[in-house]
Amino acid sequence: MKVRDFMSKDPVTIGPDVQVRVATERMSEWGIRHLPVVDATGRLLGMLTDRDLAHASFMPLLAEHLGGPAARFAAPRVRDVMTWSAITTHPEATLVQAALTMFQRRIGSLPVVEEGRLLGIVTERDIMAMLTQRPETAETSRSRSG
Repeated sequence: MKVRDFMSKDPVTIGPDVQVRVATERMSEWGIRHLPVVDATGRLLGMLTDRDLAHASFMPLLAEHLGGPAARFAAPRVRDVMTWSAITTHPEATLVQAALTMFQRRIGSLPVVEEGRLLGIVTERDIMAMLTQRPETAETSRSRSG
């Protein structure tokens, strides 16, 4: 079983210059925890996760503690809080390889990339759907994963 057969194709993405507040609202609205960050050409730059957003919530306190300009942290952009070095997989990788990578690296998703371009994303939900559901119901879960 290949990643390409189980990944969510055309995942929801966001640009690096969007305000974190907007990204948080979108992730909540769409019910997703992992948001690939791409440039205008669809190249993957990194990932924005719920963990990144949790860390970002402390930015104003850190600025106050360090005596830095609080205005700089008042409206952070995705680029300010995202994970730049995203761990990725290839569409030809096996689902077992992807699951093992996710387990070993303690991450909940893997962007699927070919030649730098984002093709999809495989998440814990995609893997659980494959393991726990019949094939015809797993397809429905893949279209909503996040």
